Amino acid sequence: MSLFSDDELQPPAEESTTRVAPPRRVIAGWIAVGVAFALTLVLAVAPAPFVIEQPGPVFNTLGKDQPVGSKESDKAKPLISIPSQKTYPTSGSLDLLTVSVVGNPDQRPSWFDIISAWFQPSKAVLPVDVVFPPGTTTEQSNAENAALMVNSQQDAVAAALNHLGYDFPEAVAVKQVIKGTPAAGVLKVDDEITSVNGEPVPGVATLRELIDKNGTDKAAEVGIIRGGAASTVSITPVKSGAQTVLGIGAGMDYTFPFDVKIQLDNVGGPSAGQMFALGIMDQLTPGYLNGGKKVAGTGTIDNEGNIGPIGGIRQKMYAARDTGGATYFLAPATNCNEVTGHIPSGLHVFAVKTLDDSLAALKAISSGGSTSGLATCPAS
Repeated sequence: MSLFSDDELQPPAEESTTRVAPPRRVIAGWIAVGVAFALTLVLAVAPAPFVIEQPGPVFNTLGKDQPVGSKESDKAKPLISIPSQKTYPTSGSLDLLTVSVVGNPDQRPSWFDIISAWFQPSKAVLPVDVVFPPGTTTEQSNAENAALMVNSQQDAVAAALNHLGYDFPEAVAVKQVIKGTPAAGVLKVDDEITSVNGEPVPGVATLRELIDKNGTDKAAEVGIIRGGAASTVSITPVKSGAQTVLGIGAGMDYTFPFDVKIQLDNVGGPSAGQMFALGIMDQLTPGYLNGGKKVAGTGTIDNEGNIGPIGGIRQKMYAARDTGGATYFLAPATNCNEVTGHIPSGLHVFAVKTLDDSLAALKAISSGGSTSGLATCPAS
């Protein structure tokens, strides 16, 4: 008796050994994937023609010369010290902010780094030529920024002391005469400019305003002091882009009544001027300008107390909040177009044009009073 049919007992048929080649479109697809993968790897490590701006270290002008949040060093010194004058206790913070640049013309970030930065609101991707103009080496750029920092410190001291009523010699001086301009052959380096059309010139901002007011249709009568002798010269300004100019580079010369030491290494640029001035004033006056609260800010400043625009303000707002823990931020009013729509949550941004504006904001912050009457950069 059989348990299986005859068919079931037959040995299995021999398997075919013939292989069918994949369609050409499948092969082409895999080749395309491989090429794309290889290109992705190359791009990921290839240098890009961009650099990345990101939040940099934060320094409290009321504290030591080291970044906020770092372990205090035994060698740390006061960021601002005024040894010969009576100073007063301070509290809280008046933070100055920095931006770190990842990359330079000699060592640029990879495309992988660039793509990653594009998706982070605290970072900005800029063409390398914008940050490092062609023909300028990294060393030259660093040297220029160091000089700007020194000048901004001097201007900050002047702004603070002027606001506090100190009297000291300060002069607008010719630092450069540009060839082929109206000033060439008329003004010389180190000439002191005292007036334009009879109106006094206390600072570079006023000089620019008076030259612009004069226009290009007539000569401006420029009062100068050269070698101790006063005289008046006639110069007809010209247009340079949107500006009315004489053709000089002007700067300030100061003789301060006492020494104000600012200790801050490896930080360049002019953008800390406003916060230096406020830090100096807080030390020289009783009470707390900030009410003991955490306040951050940025902006250039001149001896007349005018606050000017700076770069990297979006990155600085994130540094103020995330590193410094600030809830209040003093921003140049001329930077509001870059601020609006990009303010980190929890940060209140005041728009300031002058040192008086900054002090009004600090007074409101200190007292906990209403800030409704103060200019702000809107959140959106």
